[in-house]
Amino acid sequence: MLDLRRDPLGVYLDARRNHGGVARISAGPPGVRAEFYLVSSPEGAQQVLATQAANFRKENAIYQEIRESFGNGLLTAQDDDYRRQRRLVQPLFTQRRVNGYADAIGVEAEALAERWTAVAGGAADGVVDAVEEMSRFALRTVARILFGADVEDAIRAVRSSFPLLGHYTVSRGFSPVRIPRDWPTPGNRQAMAAKRELYRVCDEIIARRRTRDGERETDDLLGLLAAARGEDGEQLDPAELRDQVLVFLLAGHETTSTSLTFALQLLGLHPEEQARARAEADELLGDGRRPRASDLAELPYLTQVLKEAMRLYPAAPAIGRRSVAESVVDGVVIPAGADVLVVPYSVHRHPLHWAEPERFDPERFTPEREAARHRYAWFPFGGGPRACIGQHFSMLESVLGLAVLLRAFEVETVDAAVQLGQGVTLEVRGPVRIRLTPRQRVGGAREAVPATE
Repeated sequence: MLDLRRDPLGVYLDARRNHGGVARISAGPPGVRAEFYLVSSPEGAQQVLATQAANFRKENAIYQEIRESFGNGLLTAQDDDYRRQRRLVQPLFTQRRVNGYADAIGVEAEALAERWTAVAGGAADGVVDAVEEMSRFALRTVARILFGADVEDAIRAVRSSFPLLGHYTVSRGFSPVRIPRDWPTPGNRQAMAAKRELYRVCDEIIARRRTRDGERETDDLLGLLAAARGEDGEQLDPAELRDQVLVFLLAGHETTSTSLTFALQLLGLHPEEQARARAEADELLGDGRRPRASDLAELPYLTQVLKEAMRLYPAAPAIGRRSVAESVVDGVVIPAGADVLVVPYSVHRHPLHWAEPERFDPERFTPEREAARHRYAWFPFGGGPRACIGQHFSMLESVLGLAVLLRAFEVETVDAAVQLGQGVTLEVRGPVRIRLTPRQRVGGAREAVPATE
């Protein structure tokens, strides 16, 4: 139990090394002991998430706590609720629709590059915390796409309330004993105040939008969600609309910010790979123009960099389920009612599928090498019928955002060692500092500006 609290990711890796693709963990004192199964092989992951998905449901303690804190949106809904929500929301996440968000991504990436230019010339010696900076960028981007002109209200609420409510949710989800949420303890009161603030801001924006726009479809995602209709005219009611917004805010900024944080940190440790990625961005965007959605296909090496960062640091390091029927997973019988964790963090480091798994190597993700691997050797967006609906959006934002930043700066990593944990998403315990060197344009291209200039 203490090991799981101190270093859950290390426990997952040790379990796979010592016990294979499926391991049973028993932790805690008698009477409140927790028992669950770790699945750490591509074959097992595919069985739980895809081929036997009906036997494994989102009914474990962590999902129950997420529902209580952030509503019953696509992330946590089940059965008819989920199918109805997915029917209504899916058309808003087609590739064509998501590509329409590229301009908002470019606007926020350019604003960040401009702010970093001021930081690089200041007294901080050009050092920023990539965790903080990428969280801010990803939150501003998803909030702009969701809310349009109402972006600032949402950002203030999320930045003040999400961290507290997220830690509270995870702590309860992994605790063997959970006191009722309505007991007036200091932790409960703080969490409920954060929840009320989040709900209040979302409800006010939704009400304001309905009053202002009526039935008119707008370009931002909230307007599209409010206008979405099923074949029989069904639509999301105000509470469901708020739940979807909260899930998109949670999943849409924490996952992308994690991928971008570690892409920058890894490139700052590997100057040759950084130079190659920058050359690709310069060739495509060297004229200083804002990136377009069509540029994603023209940035294959940057895409490989992001995929390799997500291999080493998947934003969802473990994916929880509860078995509803006895099942055989990777040769091991898992009884009905058992808690199961599918562990991308371990699978992504499996030496049978990844040579030198701890080494950063974007060449692992050439089309030929991807095609030769097991489908579930890499699955940062989950898989099967509950795969992440926003994966194309995440890749579009990450690749285009990284291209804009590398075009403007050279990056050097200050914090090579990073302590990790597990929250609702991958938890970075401490800063990930990088040093920025601005580049100046020379003959249509850019070169680094010496720190003394």
